[in-house]
Amino acid sequence: MEMSNDLDRLLFFEQARKISEATYASNPLDADNLTRWAGALLELSQFQSVPDSQKMIQDAISKLEEALSINPRKHDALWCLGNAQTSFAFLTNKEDEARPYFEKAAQYFQQAVDEDPSNDIYLKSLEISAKAPELHQEIIKHGLGQQTLGAGPSTSTSSNSTKTATKNKTSSDLKYDICGWIILAVGIVAWVGFAKSQMPPSPPPPPPR
Repeated sequence: MEMSNDLDRLLFFEQARKISEATYASNPLDADNLTRWAGALLELSQFQSVPDSQKMIQDAISKLEEALSINPRKHDALWCLGNAQTSFAFLTNKEDEARPYFEKAAQYFQQAVDEDPSNDIYLKSLEISAKAPELHQEIIKHGLGQQTLGAGPSTSTSSNSTKTATKNKTSSDLKYDICGWIILAVGIVAWVGFAKSQMPPSPPPPPPR
């Protein structure tokens, strides 16, 4: 399955969210399902307004914490939790308020690496998590935060609309340098986990002749 556009992604992850919610009702102790549910919520948060996105990310965080209460060493849940904290930080337009989320993200990425040291995605996430606070500062410093960090629509006049558009593009490019691929990776993890959960069990091997 190839998700060719945003609508495909939105529909897919909304379906995944509903299935995870139904699965939770019948088996609340399934840590894998809770992790998939959180991954779907993180993807869906990209399609929301900033306040709604923050609420959805907080919901994902609670799901991941619940998964870790069942299995404290579940590395994919730790990694997704690092991404959730990073995403929430970038939706915060004050440096001092965002800092604790970046710090928590780094801790969760480190824990994921500790549990699965050979995972390249976890290692890369830990590496770039150190750069996230600096990027956040740059976004604020250059006045790019209104569009990127959710402080409301730009108040620029038409005379500098081109400059504003350039700033917004730069803001988007900078942000994706750090977290765009991570969110995509979360979606891939959620999609793979969801696909596996829907697959019928493999047939038993044929008896030896």
